[in-house]
Amino acid sequence: MPEAGGAATARVADPSLAHLLAPKWLTARARLLAGERGRGARFVVLAVFGALFWSFVYFVLYRLLHYFRGVEEIGPLLAGKLLGLILLGFFSILVLSNIITALSSFFLARDLDLLVSGPVDWLKLYLAKLLETTVHSSWMVTLLAIPMFAAYGRVYEGGWWFPLVSAAVFLPMLIIPSVIGSAVTLLLVNIFPARRTRDILSVIAVLAAGGIVLLFRLVRPERLARPEGFRSLVDFVTVLRTPTSPMLPSEWAARGVMSWLQYRMDYLPFYLLWTTAAAAIVLGALLHRALYLQGFSKAQESGVQWARGGFWRRLGLVVFRPLSVLKRELVFKELRLFFRDTTQWSQLILLGVLVVVYVFNIKYLPLRGDGMTFFLINVVPFLNLVLAGFVLASIAARFIFPAVSLEGRTLWLLRSSPMEVRDLLWAKFWVGTLPLLVLALAIVAVTDSLLHVSEFMFAVSVLTIAFMTFAVAGLALGFGTLFPQFETENAAQIPTSFGGLLFMMAAVAMIGGVVILEARPVYSYLSATMYHTDPDPLEMWLGFGAAAVLCVGCTLAPIRIALKRLSAVER
Repeated sequence: MPEAGGAATARVADPSLAHLLAPKWLTARARLLAGERGRGARFVVLAVFGALFWSFVYFVLYRLLHYFRGVEEIGPLLAGKLLGLILLGFFSILVLSNIITALSSFFLARDLDLLVSGPVDWLKLYLAKLLETTVHSSWMVTLLAIPMFAAYGRVYEGGWWFPLVSAAVFLPMLIIPSVIGSAVTLLLVNIFPARRTRDILSVIAVLAAGGIVLLFRLVRPERLARPEGFRSLVDFVTVLRTPTSPMLPSEWAARGVMSWLQYRMDYLPFYLLWTTAAAAIVLGALLHRALYLQGFSKAQESGVQWARGGFWRRLGLVVFRPLSVLKRELVFKELRLFFRDTTQWSQLILLGVLVVVYVFNIKYLPLRGDGMTFFLINVVPFLNLVLAGFVLASIAARFIFPAVSLEGRTLWLLRSSPMEVRDLLWAKFWVGTLPLLVLALAIVAVTDSLLHVSEFMFAVSVLTIAFMTFAVAGLALGFGTLFPQFETENAAQIPTSFGGLLFMMAAVAMIGGVVILEARPVYSYLSATMYHTDPDPLEMWLGFGAAAVLCVGCTLAPIRIALKRLSAVER
């Protein structure tokens, strides 16, 4: 049957785009429909948490936009400026996220060995991986955009067609950053030696951090909150009317949405968005055709020399000399595991940008001038601990929570050895906690110095963030052990699992509990300082002592539970 065989060969030799995406879809559907115990409860928790989050975002934006609409003339300008700033933030996040995700999708995914070596058309491979990159990097931003567009549509009466208008401006805004991120990753992989992939992402980190700082410095959003800083009302209105970034797709999207809501339909933003997205896909495909095979070949080269010896190995031997041989080698193993997985440590880029934007916003808080009392100046740094705790929780979710899951199938080797599980877990705890502690102390020290807080608040902030760091790390390691993802292909997807959600909820509850327990003694001390009296020592000891006990409990209890859970795994 030569004809039938030839036809079958032809079909296999030219698989369709849907055929290339089918394995990803089947895997996602299998996970969704798997009859795993407790899956129904997980969906209920996710649905409730998602509904609460959406409701919060929607309520805040609705109240703000409702206030803007009540202001004649300036109100629509403020709403349009706010939408442009939000979409500009989304666009920046999408570009960074796509650069990181494209490195995994185009060069490190497990199915690439079969696809690149097989008879797959280069254009279909590019489109399949581009779509995969877009989905993985954009789903979180899409979830944030839904309540935002809903609030705008409700306040400004967008009508039944407004969801389609929003989709028409938002879809190309997802495509353009995906193409840009994939192209940047492709160029950097070809320019730099693959065995020095660390250099590639270091360049990205520097450029991203500098770009974010420059972007916020040029936009200067803090000016909009202080109209009295302008020489006249004309200058303030001029700033509102001036596009934030006229050459960026985020500004086109904001103009398109506001033109619909103000009943002055302008089709030019829609034309610019879709033509730019189409042109970007064409240019990205041509770049992929010219450079991808060479870049993929370079990406297969191994380049981690730290594990084979050299300067870092000798430095590690000196630093960890006080430890026993077993504990020292466990620490080395954790460090090797972290730096060998590019998809894991490359997330330091997002961490760096997050910290830069965070410190930048703290620096420009309007805490000087009329109406700023001693009490208010010192309360704001105390509330800053909540934001710093959220930053720590997000970092721990990325780096400490996946620690046990990253062992994968090699866990049975560790369990079959005479090594104690306790040593393994504590090695993971300290390797993840110490860098997190240094970062936490640096963030709090820098922000408190910028805010010029009192010595008492500086001491409270440093000690509180130190205790919270240990508690967050303990919760992350405990929940990561209770809800492991040993079969995952991408470490970046582990924190988005059900266990990651429970960890974030527990971390937020712990941070809130610490702040509530310390609120009363802090208030008493600041009030006593203002009125030149002595604070109640018993109230101080009870408040700060209860907060310390809560942090210690959240550090030790999850690790004890994780020890029992990991000890129960079959050898």
